[in-house]
Amino acid sequence: MLKIWSMKQQQQQEQKEAAANGDGVVKKKVTAAQIRVQKDLTELSLPSTIKTQFPNPDDLLNFLVSIEPDEGMYQGGRFNFTFKINNNFPHEPPKVKCTQKIYHPNIDLEGNVCLNILREDWKPVLNLNAVLVGLQYLFLEPNASDPLNKDAALDLQRNRDGFKRNVRSSMAGGAVAGERFDNVLR
Repeated sequence: MLKIWSMKQQQQQEQKEAAANGDGVVKKKVTAAQIRVQKDLTELSLPSTIKTQFPNPDDLLNFLVSIEPDEGMYQGGRFNFTFKINNNFPHEPPKVKCTQKIYHPNIDLEGNVCLNILREDWKPVLNLNAVLVGLQYLFLEPNASDPLNKDAALDLQRNRDGFKRNVRSSMAGGAVAGERFDNVLR
Protein backbone atom coordinates (compact mmCIF):
# COMPACT_ATOMS: atom_id res chain seq x y z
CA MET A 1 0.00 0.00 0.00
CA LEU A 2 1.30 3.42 -0.88
CA LYS A 3 2.05 5.71 1.99
CA ILE A 4 0.08 8.90 1.61
CA TRP A 5 2.58 11.06 3.39
CA SER A 6 5.62 9.59 1.62
CA MET A 7 5.35 12.12 -1.22
CA LYS A 8 5.38 15.00 1.25
CA GLN A 9 8.28 13.58 3.25
CA GLN A 10 10.32 12.86 0.13
CA GLN A 11 9.70 16.38 -1.12
CA GLN A 12 10.84 17.90 2.19
CA GLN A 13 13.97 15.75 2.19
CA GLU A 14 14.81 16.74 -1.40
CA GLN A 15 14.35 20.43 -0.56
CA LYS A 16 16.67 20.10 2.45
CA GLU A 17 19.30 18.36 0.31
CA ALA A 18 18.99 20.97 -2.45
CA ALA A 19 19.42 23.77 0.09
CA ALA A 20 22.41 22.03 1.70
CA ASN A 21 24.07 21.52 -1.70
CA GLY A 22 23.35 25.07 -2.76
CA ASP A 23 21.41 23.80 -5.82
CA GLY A 24 18.60 26.23 -5.28
CA VAL A 25 16.31 23.78 -7.08
CA VAL A 26 12.90 24.01 -5.46
CA LYS A 27 10.33 21.36 -6.26
CA LYS A 28 6.60 22.01 -6.40
CA LYS A 29 4.75 21.43 -3.18
CA VAL A 30 2.38 18.51 -2.86
CA THR A 31 -1.18 19.83 -2.64
CA ALA A 32 -3.96 18.60 -0.40
CA ALA A 33 -5.79 17.49 -3.55
CA GLN A 34 -2.84 15.32 -4.60
CA ILE A 35 -2.66 13.73 -1.17
CA ARG A 36 -6.40 13.03 -1.16
CA VAL A 37 -6.33 11.60 -4.70
CA GLN A 38 -3.41 9.35 -3.77
CA LYS A 39 -5.40 8.14 -0.74
CA ASP A 40 -8.52 7.55 -2.86
CA LEU A 41 -6.53 5.64 -5.47
CA THR A 42 -4.93 3.35 -2.88
CA GLU A 43 -8.39 2.54 -1.51
CA LEU A 44 -10.00 1.77 -4.89
CA SER A 45 -11.81 -1.54 -5.02
CA LEU A 46 -12.80 -1.73 -8.66
CA PRO A 47 -14.46 -4.61 -10.47
CA SER A 48 -12.72 -6.04 -13.52
CA THR A 49 -15.08 -3.97 -15.71
CA ILE A 50 -13.41 -0.67 -14.69
CA LYS A 51 -9.80 0.16 -15.48
CA THR A 52 -7.76 3.26 -14.75
CA GLN A 53 -4.80 4.54 -16.77
CA PHE A 54 -2.34 7.31 -15.95
CA PRO A 55 -0.76 8.69 -19.17
CA ASN A 56 1.61 10.73 -17.00
CA PRO A 57 2.46 8.74 -13.84
CA ASP A 58 3.60 11.95 -12.13
CA ASP A 59 0.16 13.55 -12.60
CA LEU A 60 -2.42 11.84 -10.40
CA LEU A 61 -4.94 14.64 -10.99
CA ASN A 62 -5.53 13.77 -14.66
CA PHE A 63 -6.23 10.21 -15.69
CA LEU A 64 -8.34 7.98 -17.91
CA VAL A 65 -11.02 5.45 -17.00
CA SER A 66 -12.39 2.67 -19.16
CA ILE A 67 -15.70 0.98 -18.33
CA GLU A 68 -16.68 -2.29 -20.02
CA PRO A 69 -20.17 -3.28 -18.81
CA ASP A 70 -20.63 -7.04 -18.54
CA GLU A 71 -24.43 -6.84 -18.35
CA GLY A 72 -27.29 -4.60 -19.37
CA MET A 73 -28.01 -2.74 -22.60
CA TYR A 74 -24.43 -1.46 -22.95
CA GLN A 75 -22.81 -4.90 -22.51
CA GLY A 76 -19.97 -5.47 -24.95
CA GLY A 77 -18.95 -1.82 -25.17
CA ARG A 78 -15.88 0.01 -23.94
CA PHE A 79 -16.53 3.55 -22.75
CA ASN A 80 -13.62 5.89 -22.07
CA PHE A 81 -13.63 8.87 -19.74
CA THR A 82 -11.20 11.59 -18.78
CA PHE A 83 -10.94 12.64 -15.14
CA LYS A 84 -9.60 16.09 -14.35
CA ILE A 85 -9.26 16.97 -10.69
CA ASN A 86 -8.52 20.52 -9.64
CA ASN A 87 -6.70 21.69 -6.53
CA ASN A 88 -10.00 22.26 -4.68
CA PHE A 89 -10.66 18.52 -4.54
CA PRO A 90 -12.32 17.09 -2.45
CA HIS A 91 -14.35 20.27 -1.95
CA GLU A 92 -15.19 20.24 -5.66
CA PRO A 93 -15.97 17.10 -7.67
CA PRO A 94 -13.74 15.84 -10.46
CA LYS A 95 -14.57 16.90 -14.02
CA VAL A 96 -15.54 13.75 -15.91
CA LYS A 97 -16.04 13.59 -19.65
CA CYS A 98 -16.76 10.72 -22.05
CA THR A 99 -14.28 10.76 -24.93
CA GLN A 100 -16.64 9.04 -27.38
CA LYS A 101 -19.94 10.10 -28.88
CA ILE A 102 -22.45 7.63 -27.43
CA TYR A 103 -26.23 7.27 -27.28
CA HIS A 104 -27.10 7.57 -23.59
CA PRO A 105 -29.70 9.62 -21.71
CA ASN A 106 -27.16 10.76 -19.11
CA ILE A 107 -24.25 11.57 -21.45
CA ASP A 108 -24.69 14.27 -24.07
CA LEU A 109 -23.16 14.31 -27.55
CA GLU A 110 -20.17 16.35 -26.30
CA GLY A 111 -19.38 13.76 -23.61
CA ASN A 112 -20.68 15.67 -20.58
CA VAL A 113 -21.93 13.34 -17.85
CA CYS A 114 -25.06 13.82 -15.78
CA LEU A 115 -24.40 12.07 -12.48
CA ASN A 116 -25.82 13.70 -9.36
CA ILE A 117 -22.67 13.17 -7.28
CA LEU A 118 -20.68 15.11 -9.89
CA ARG A 119 -22.97 18.10 -9.41
CA GLU A 120 -25.34 19.12 -6.63
CA ASP A 121 -24.95 15.98 -4.48
CA TRP A 122 -21.15 16.13 -4.29
CA LYS A 123 -19.76 16.10 -0.76
CA PRO A 124 -16.09 16.06 0.30
CA VAL A 125 -16.63 12.72 2.04
CA LEU A 126 -17.30 11.10 -1.35
CA ASN A 127 -14.30 9.54 -3.02
CA LEU A 128 -13.20 8.50 -6.49
CA ASN A 129 -14.52 4.98 -5.91
CA ALA A 130 -18.04 6.41 -5.48
CA VAL A 131 -17.73 8.31 -8.77
CA LEU A 132 -16.50 5.24 -10.66
CA VAL A 133 -19.25 3.03 -9.26
CA GLY A 134 -21.80 5.74 -10.15
CA LEU A 135 -20.52 5.86 -13.72
CA GLN A 136 -20.72 2.11 -14.03
CA TYR A 137 -24.28 2.19 -12.69
CA LEU A 138 -25.29 4.63 -15.46
CA PHE A 139 -24.55 1.85 -17.96
CA LEU A 140 -26.54 -0.71 -15.99
CA GLU A 141 -29.54 1.55 -15.34
CA PRO A 142 -29.70 4.68 -17.53
CA ASN A 143 -31.73 7.41 -15.81
CA ALA A 144 -34.33 8.93 -18.14
CA SER A 145 -35.70 11.24 -15.43
CA ASP A 146 -32.50 13.34 -15.22
CA PRO A 147 -31.20 13.47 -18.80
CA LEU A 148 -28.56 15.40 -20.68
CA ASN A 149 -29.56 13.75 -23.96
CA LYS A 150 -33.31 14.41 -23.97
CA ASP A 151 -33.91 12.48 -27.21
CA ALA A 152 -32.38 9.31 -25.76
CA ALA A 153 -34.33 9.81 -22.52
CA LEU A 154 -37.64 10.15 -24.37
CA ASP A 155 -36.78 7.06 -26.42
CA LEU A 156 -36.09 5.11 -23.20
CA GLN A 157 -39.32 6.32 -21.54
CA ARG A 158 -41.59 5.72 -24.52
CA ASN A 159 -40.21 2.54 -26.08
CA ARG A 160 -37.67 0.54 -24.05
CA ASP A 161 -37.25 -2.11 -26.77
CA GLY A 162 -36.67 0.55 -29.42
CA PHE A 163 -34.19 2.26 -27.12
CA LYS A 164 -32.28 -1.04 -26.75
CA ARG A 165 -32.14 -1.40 -30.55
CA ASN A 166 -30.86 2.17 -30.87
CA VAL A 167 -28.20 1.52 -28.22
CA ARG A 168 -26.98 -1.60 -30.06
CA SER A 169 -26.94 0.23 -33.40
CA SER A 170 -25.14 3.28 -31.98
CA MET A 171 -22.56 1.14 -30.17
CA ALA A 172 -21.63 -0.41 -33.53
CA GLY A 173 -21.01 3.05 -35.00
CA GLY A 174 -24.47 3.43 -36.49
CA ALA A 175 -26.75 6.43 -36.64
CA VAL A 176 -29.81 7.23 -34.53
CA ALA A 177 -32.15 10.01 -35.68
CA GLY A 178 -29.54 11.14 -38.20
CA GLU A 179 -26.72 11.39 -35.62
CA ARG A 180 -23.73 9.08 -36.16
CA PHE A 181 -22.08 7.58 -33.07
CA ASP A 182 -18.64 6.14 -32.33
CA ASN A 183 -18.07 2.39 -32.54
CA VAL A 184 -17.45 1.36 -28.93
CA LEU A 185 -17.74 -2.42 -29.31
CA ARG A 186 -14.82 -4.44 -27.95
